[in-house]
Amino acid sequence: MSTAVIATDCPELNLLHRGKVRDMYEIPGHADKLLMVATDRISAYDVIMDDPIAGKGKVLTEISLFWFNLLGDILPNHLISADVDEFPEICHQYRDQLEGRSMLVKRTKVVPIECIVRGYISGSFWSAYKKDTTVCGFTLPADMLESDQFPEPLFTPSTKAEQGLHDENISLARMEELVGAELTKKMAEASIALYQRAADYARTKGIIIADTKFEMGIDGDQLILVDEVLTPDSSRFWPLDEYTPGKGQPSFDKQFLRDYLSSLDWDKQPPPPPIPAEILDKTKSRYEEAQVKLTH
Repeated sequence: MSTAVIATDCPELNLLHRGKVRDMYEIPGHADKLLMVATDRISAYDVIMDDPIAGKGKVLTEISLFWFNLLGDILPNHLISADVDEFPEICHQYRDQLEGRSMLVKRTKVVPIECIVRGYISGSFWSAYKKDTTVCGFTLPADMLESDQFPEPLFTPSTKAEQGLHDENISLARMEELVGAELTKKMAEASIALYQRAADYARTKGIIIADTKFEMGIDGDQLILVDEVLTPDSSRFWPLDEYTPGKGQPSFDKQFLRDYLSSLDWDKQPPPPPIPAEILDKTKSRYEEAQVKLTH
């Protein structure tokens, strides 16, 4: 059984940021690069759990690397290498923490927008639709069922909130105010194209990608894909053979964890409750199943 990596410790590198899952480092002497390490932390409802899922960071990294390769002709990405041997020398001493879960990436100016693409109606979008069939500026058919496929994938951006706060859905018009009309158009078109390619591929592997979120950055004057891509942390993956509109779907993500937390008398604020081993194991096995289905 592998030991879980809850937080990395690389004292000769400069820790820039510890996110919900990733630790981000600057590398001395390499100002144009960053080291991104996927830990085994897991969050739900924007709260990081105290209990990790051993190996989860490696699963996320392998899935992201797969998608970066498959989607590179649609939009370039920030990946330089995922091979520790190709990292700057100063990183090699931390190999045991980095192997299989880290990426050396270009340092870019990240656009402060979450690029969310929805192919199916679910989650908060379904909740909003039940109150009003116009959601995020989209006028939707009046007779949709929960988990129905949209006639066309929808680009529904949100702002990137600080850790612990919730992202806020915004209209395209608001996004244009924030980042400009030209960049909004580029990001929306790229997001839909990335989603469509990925969703078509995943279907051949028995997975529906119900929705996902992308992050993008500017490298010189070029828009590029950054962060993680199409993982169970950033997407809703449903098994195609169990898909039944009219209800919520089983999924290859942290739904076991969310369902467990929803059954508790917990206000979804820190500190998190302890998570039973059974829930952690079930969540881990779903992540691994998604990885195998998609990448093999």
